[in-house]
Amino acid sequence: MKPLQGLAFLLLMQSAGEALSHFLALPVPGPVVGMVALLLALRWAPVQQAVAPAATFLLNHLSLLFVPVGVGVMTHLALLSAYGLQLIVVIVLSTWIGMAVTALVLRLWQPTPTPTPTPTPTPEAGDDAELR
Repeated sequence: MKPLQGLAFLLLMQSAGEALSHFLALPVPGPVVGMVALLLALRWAPVQQAVAPAATFLLNHLSLLFVPVGVGVMTHLALLSAYGLQLIVVIVLSTWIGMAVTALVLRLWQPTPTPTPTPTPTPEAGDDAELR
């Protein structure tokens, strides 16, 4: 019963995101707004406990979600053979660009470490290094 409650909460957040995006005429898709709302809601422990079983269930069966994509690719093999090279180039370039932008954003957001001053050694009282 717990996974169904968590799934219902996930669907509620997606629906709320769709509603907010539609009624406020946001330029952001509704599922993205729902995902941000879910991220904010996950800071609350009861939401975490409700969503955890559903998330575990979905992650355990994640491979099943790729079946429709595989069927879609198989039904459009003619398009894939005609535009396959262009698709591969676009996918590789967009992946590299996405990784580069992510690295730059992380580098900008990462706090710079402040250098700690190193203590300079002082001569000991019995040290004859000053005499040389």
